[in-house]
Amino acid sequence: MRTSFPERQDMTRDFKRILVTGALGQIGSELTAELRSRYGSDNVTASDIKTVKESPVMEGGPWTVLDVTDPVAVEEAVLRTKADAVFHMAAILSATGEQNPQLCWKVNMDGTINILEAARKQDLARVIIPSSIAAFGPETPRDSTPQETVLRPRTMYGVTKVSGELICDYYARKYGLDVRGLRYPGIISSETLPGGGTTDYAVDIYYKAVLEGRYTCFVREDTMLPMMYMPDCIKATLDLAEADFDSLVHHSDFNVGALSMTAGDIAASIRKHIPDFQVEYRPDYRQAIADTWPKSVNDSAARAEWGWEPDWDLDSMTADMLERLRSRLL
Repeated sequence: MRTSFPERQDMTRDFKRILVTGALGQIGSELTAELRSRYGSDNVTASDIKTVKESPVMEGGPWTVLDVTDPVAVEEAVLRTKADAVFHMAAILSATGEQNPQLCWKVNMDGTINILEAARKQDLARVIIPSSIAAFGPETPRDSTPQETVLRPRTMYGVTKVSGELICDYYARKYGLDVRGLRYPGIISSETLPGGGTTDYAVDIYYKAVLEGRYTCFVREDTMLPMMYMPDCIKATLDLAEADFDSLVHHSDFNVGALSMTAGDIAASIRKHIPDFQVEYRPDYRQAIADTWPKSVNDSAARAEWGWEPDWDLDSMTADMLERLRSRLL
């Protein structure tokens, strides 16, 4: 059922000035670049808790250091940047979260609530807070995982993502806040290294193929998970952000699919370009996490409500990844 919004009728409002949290992360860095291309560099402020020398994100437009667990700092950043939209990408990911679950909860949940509160107080036009396939668990159907299904994750990261979906829906229903999100699969990028997720192998394997011609994979060869090439990830995020609100039935929990392949499938695709590429499979603690996640997702709601459709398949992604990495690393 569509959520009722009694306090605000003009739900789809234009936004012009954007604050991005977690802008130095794998997705945040490339999302920031695309947002600046679309909305103008001066209108998109990038933020993160850390700084990086010679960062294109820091040098390409307005920049601020921001700890999303500090509610005062978050609201001050929204006010200082005059943002009317926030893309909240700051998070502790699954594998790192299992090493420090208390930090994972603090960053992911306190950060999300702080963003929502600042957005509510300042009446922002739009908030984008992604979720993840980590919201699912072993009781969830693993093939073509439904949009509406059991959400009982086994990781702290997954717990924060389910909780995040629920608190976002609460703010939408209670305060009429236009908050949207999608359940990201594993994201593969040629530009930025991943930051401690269970699907990091799907990125690392390409780097090692180019640089060393061999890779030791931390999941089994037959491990199948939903994946997405970064250009499709950015496209999905912005397509949802810019969709007409009246077309949306769901808000904070869209399944989005693109690729579903095993670790062995990725290796085989790479061998079409690097025939001698060798992979050894040595599963570690991340295998147990991967075994609780979907093999594929049903994203019919995203396709129907805002026209989602991916552009990349496995082989086209592999060819592009290898070309870009060779150009940059060799």
